[in-house]
Amino acid sequence: MQAIVNIINNFKRYSFLMRQLIMRDFKVKYKRSVLGILWSILNPLLMMIVMSIVFSHVFRFNIEGVNYLVYLLTGLVMFQFFSEATNTAMTSVVSNFTLINKVYIPKYIFPLSKCLFASVNFLLTLIPLYLMIIFTGSGETKVIITWAHLFLPYVFVCLMLFSLGIGLILSTISVFLRDMFYLYTVLLTILNYLTPIFWDIKMLANSGYMHIFMLNPLFQFINFARTIILNARVPSLCSFIICGGVAIFTFILGCIVFKSKQDKFIYYV
Repeated sequence: MQAIVNIINNFKRYSFLMRQLIMRDFKVKYKRSVLGILWSILNPLLMMIVMSIVFSHVFRFNIEGVNYLVYLLTGLVMFQFFSEATNTAMTSVVSNFTLINKVYIPKYIFPLSKCLFASVNFLLTLIPLYLMIIFTGSGETKVIITWAHLFLPYVFVCLMLFSLGIGLILSTISVFLRDMFYLYTVLLTILNYLTPIFWDIKMLANSGYMHIFMLNPLFQFINFARTIILNARVPSLCSFIICGGVAIFTFILGCIVFKSKQDKFIYYV
């Protein structure tokens, strides 16, 4: 209990630094850009338009009774958030070693600020996503926005906690093993293909591998969101428990790993 109180007090004490780190990331990302932060909306919007053209007229992927474009973009937006949050969190400690050497700052501030920055970007990408939801599809593939969408913040918070937990683990490993920067790029590529983003997991129903692929936590988060967006219904209680349980477990594991090694960071950064 005392540890939780200390974390809350530190969060309040260093909230100003947290805001400055997030603002710095935005300034660096959009430095010398005319449109600035608007690119956080325009970039995913343009990407989604390209995706709609490619998969509607070139490859012509289709899932019966489902708006495939929204199916694809829902998975893509969530996976890209996970990719950005974990990638930036992984490098956060090493890239701020000069600040760590000069003053005392709780080191978890750095991966946390990166995940919060990615979360802001993620929320902005929901604007073009919902534009696609509103203006694409027809007949049985038309996506209807219902009260079930009120449960989407739950899975977004779960995904954020999960990403932060992975980010804390990666940022710890990368301090001692810089090769992790390159290995994780390969791992993300593999994970991208193993996660049902472009394809439907029901394709594996007769192969015996379906339940193995369902163990992928990202599939659980994406499937939760798709159940609400595409099927206009609230996911099962089991889905709520799985998403929440995986997120909390990964977050706690990340905190334990990070805390156990953070005192040694100063000797390696």
